[in-house]
Amino acid sequence: MALLATLLNALLYAVGAFLLLNCLYLLFFAVAGHRPVRLPFLTQAPVAPARRLCVLIPAYRADAVILETARAALHHAYAGPKDVVVVADGLQPATLQHLRQLGAQVVEVQFERSTKGKALLHALTVLPAPCYDVALVLDADNLMAPGCLDSINAAFGAGYKVVQTHRTAKNQNTAFALLDACNEEINNHLYRKGPFAVGLSAALIGSGMAFDYGYLRQLLSGIGETVGEDKEMDFRIARDQQKICYLDAVLVYDEKIEDARVFTQQRTRWLASQLEFVRKYSGEGIRQLRRGNGEFFNKVVQAYLVPRTLLIGVLGFFFLLSLLVPAGPPVGFWAGLLLGLAATLLGSLPARLYNRQLLAALLRLPYAIACMVVALLRVHRTKTSFLATPHKLHDSPLQVPS
Repeated sequence: MALLATLLNALLYAVGAFLLLNCLYLLFFAVAGHRPVRLPFLTQAPVAPARRLCVLIPAYRADAVILETARAALHHAYAGPKDVVVVADGLQPATLQHLRQLGAQVVEVQFERSTKGKALLHALTVLPAPCYDVALVLDADNLMAPGCLDSINAAFGAGYKVVQTHRTAKNQNTAFALLDACNEEINNHLYRKGPFAVGLSAALIGSGMAFDYGYLRQLLSGIGETVGEDKEMDFRIARDQQKICYLDAVLVYDEKIEDARVFTQQRTRWLASQLEFVRKYSGEGIRQLRRGNGEFFNKVVQAYLVPRTLLIGVLGFFFLLSLLVPAGPPVGFWAGLLLGLAATLLGSLPARLYNRQLLAALLRLPYAIACMVVALLRVHRTKTSFLATPHKLHDSPLQVPS
């Protein structure tokens, strides 16, 4: 009995140490994210010619939103030449015809198991590579704020080969959508703004990301059927020791999840991606660190972090357990971690999200935690199906030409 008590005590202290490191990591980048970053190239007059841009929009059964997205991209003002290319997977014939009438190029793809990475790679193999300098990847529901393409061009003029814009919520019409919008902004602060402020690369987010055209094809080579193509590219870029620029002031609007079912489906895909890269890159992370590549090691550390919504639930569970079981760290330790995490996350939110609706969103947090637990139990499903996030047409935050 004494041995079991000792083992339980050791296990709880080990778990406590791991969760403490999670919280300290997030706290460090939360503080770093408030450090101002100057990007002179955004305010200086252009000194280089406008690059030839290809706006790539993978669309998997996204008939409801792709026409608005393509139309807005085609009308987006840019100082140089640009083409809008929809990579169509499962779109209706009428939608394809309408896209061509709008002036978008259409590359049709069909796979036994669809992934965004495979769709993009196929498009890059059939498009004329010499025609483009930069490729911008948008999701089927994304809208670019004015000046987006000109700012991306300026960043490439400053020497960057990979750029991530600030993706933000298009809709906040339900409590779940607002909760997802808050999560997006916290992600931006902790994984993009914070790291970039201390000299590290921003993390890619799956859309609103731009690449040197030839480099994107190199990054996607052999991408396989991963459900996390953005994270795979993150690791490959870190291995190449290329810096990912973060344009915090350059907005791309993205649809947020409105209900628990879609939230669970999306998080299942994200968790599967995270577990995939823990298995794939843990060993290489140590080897890269020995070679002085701290950027790659940092990406591995991020893969080990407990997702924040789940982390809140885990800390709450151990806090309650400590009230009942006299083993492991004391009650005050778990309470301190919970309060510290709450302060970290609230301090990462932009001021504009502090409103009356925020309380309603926070009241949905226990439900979101339960959804994360369900998502964790379903990660095996991603091996046999592509869990794409469905889209709806919303009122646009921008004036989109008809």
